[in-house]
Amino acid sequence: MFKIAPRASTLFSTAPASRFLLVAVALALGACNPATREIKPLRESCDDGDLAACNDLADRILRGDRVLQDRAYAAVLFQRACDGNVAQACDRLGQMYEMGTGLNRNGTRAAGLYEQACDGGEMEGCIHLGSQYQQDDSGVSEDLARAANLFEQACDGGALEGCIRLGVMNQRGDGGFQDLIEAASLFERACEGGLMVGCVQLGASYVTGEGVDQDLTRAASLYQQACDTDEMTGCLNLGDLHVTGQGVALDLDLAVALFQQGCDGRHGESCLRVGDLYATGSGVPRNLSRAASLFRRACFLGHREACGRR
Repeated sequence: MFKIAPRASTLFSTAPASRFLLVAVALALGACNPATREIKPLRESCDDGDLAACNDLADRILRGDRVLQDRAYAAVLFQRACDGNVAQACDRLGQMYEMGTGLNRNGTRAAGLYEQACDGGEMEGCIHLGSQYQQDDSGVSEDLARAANLFEQACDGGALEGCIRLGVMNQRGDGGFQDLIEAASLFERACEGGLMVGCVQLGASYVTGEGVDQDLTRAASLYQQACDTDEMTGCLNLGDLHVTGQGVALDLDLAVALFQQGCDGRHGESCLRVGDLYATGSGVPRNLSRAASLFRRACFLGHREACGRR
């Protein structure tokens, strides 16, 4: 069992009082502004002991949503709500510790909070704790079997990302056991539940024939479904099929449009793909200046392969 850190009253006792006064003043002034009027009842409810309201208020303060952003004070409120068994607050505070957002990074503390959240029924906490168990440097020792159990718990609890995580583990054989049929089934479950990443993963299974009979037309349909709902990897993968004519018509014009759609949606690899087409003059007039601009954007969006391209 993970140790739980002291209550907020001791944990944040060194925080300057002026910070909390500033937040309080900002909240009070916000009551005069129609754009921030909804914050006032949250603050009052939290002050009256409504811990769910404290959690909601903390979320607003953490994001700076119509109130002065103050991450340390948000942590105080999340801690208060977590101590009162608001499981979502435990998960949010765990994320702050894991990422070092407004607090000193502490993976062990994050793990304890994720476990508290998961035990309290917050499935996102199960997913976050499972992710920690997939690594050795995250505050817990690597334990892939424990990670799989947590992802399964989240999946069964309605958190579809847990289905995706468990499916990927089954697909890769993490923990020494590979089950491609189960992986595809989990991706399908996520897709049918409305998580478009699941549709992309299932589409990839149909492209390779892993766990399902190979069906490129079905893959294209799944990618289109994902792309239509702004899951940009779906646009990328569908564009790749149109470049090769696999399962769909060979259509470079449409491929360019799909890659550009993904790029406009801040998907770095899509920017690289459309940049390649401009660099070679495939489906569009050759334009090296445009290609270089797209490679720079792809690099800026985190796709490292593009960073050395010109």
